[in-house]
Amino acid sequence: MLRVVVLGAAAGGGVPQWNCGCAVCRTARSDHPELQSTQASIAVSGDGAHWFLVNASPDLRQQLIATPQLHPKPGALRHSPIAGVILTNGEIDAVAGLLSMREGSPFAIYAHERVLAILRSNSIFNVLSEKNVARRPIAVDQGFEPALSDGSPSGLEVLPFEVPGKGAWYLEGKAHPAGADGAGDTLGLRIADKRSGQYFYFLAACARVTDDLKSRLKGAPLVFFDGTVWRDDELIAAGLGNKTGQGMGHIAMSGDQGAIASLAGLDIGRKVFLHINNSNPALLGTSAERKAAEQAGWQIPSDGTEIVL
Repeated sequence: MLRVVVLGAAAGGGVPQWNCGCAVCRTARSDHPELQSTQASIAVSGDGAHWFLVNASPDLRQQLIATPQLHPKPGALRHSPIAGVILTNGEIDAVAGLLSMREGSPFAIYAHERVLAILRSNSIFNVLSEKNVARRPIAVDQGFEPALSDGSPSGLEVLPFEVPGKGAWYLEGKAHPAGADGAGDTLGLRIADKRSGQYFYFLAACARVTDDLKSRLKGAPLVFFDGTVWRDDELIAAGLGNKTGQGMGHIAMSGDQGAIASLAGLDIGRKVFLHINNSNPALLGTSAERKAAEQAGWQIPSDGTEIVL
């Protein structure tokens, strides 16, 4: 049995964002606090006892407190059911939460060498002593089985694959710690339970849907997919920024080349948007955008949503 908990569904800054007065953030602070969401991450388990995080958001401490499945076991002075963290990119949204896991519990970080190079280049991540926190490289299109904290097999199989996107924004115009451009800055994951054969896909960032991606996702029981913006020029039109979704490495939900249209007709069992920006009107339950997404079979989850396959 494969269990997935949505720890957070929002893009960088969360909902409401600390310095934002847009319609969604105002509504989340006042009339509809249920709109509040932390930054995107999930937890996955094959046995319900040992868990792996996919990305470690800046809100991780809050997310762990709010998620009973990830609490220490009763009677233990120091314990965590978290066996590892799998990173799909090197953005702040994905790595900053690692700093909240510095209290000595053993776990492993699984990431592409390009992302591990970013961690090595910033000495603040040395608070995660490699005596307790192993850093294990993963490669594009090479499956692996993450291990439990005692080294035993987890029963999960993870296949990383390249996704159209961009490197971390804070490295724009700077030399990448791993050298010249190469695959690995933005990954999607296929995560399967070896015992039951159930699986799902996780893509927190994706700039466009390619034919290869369609063939991967076709017939999948569950897909978590990049839902950052509703329309490509959303931030600009709202006066909230000067970048398009594409300029940030994210596909829009709507439009002829958007996620909803591009992934239609692939017989995906359950389609869930993640990494949803506070500017996105689809967050509002009564909006036309929300209705359009739901009519197309997409779900916008709340923090704490659990899905069992």
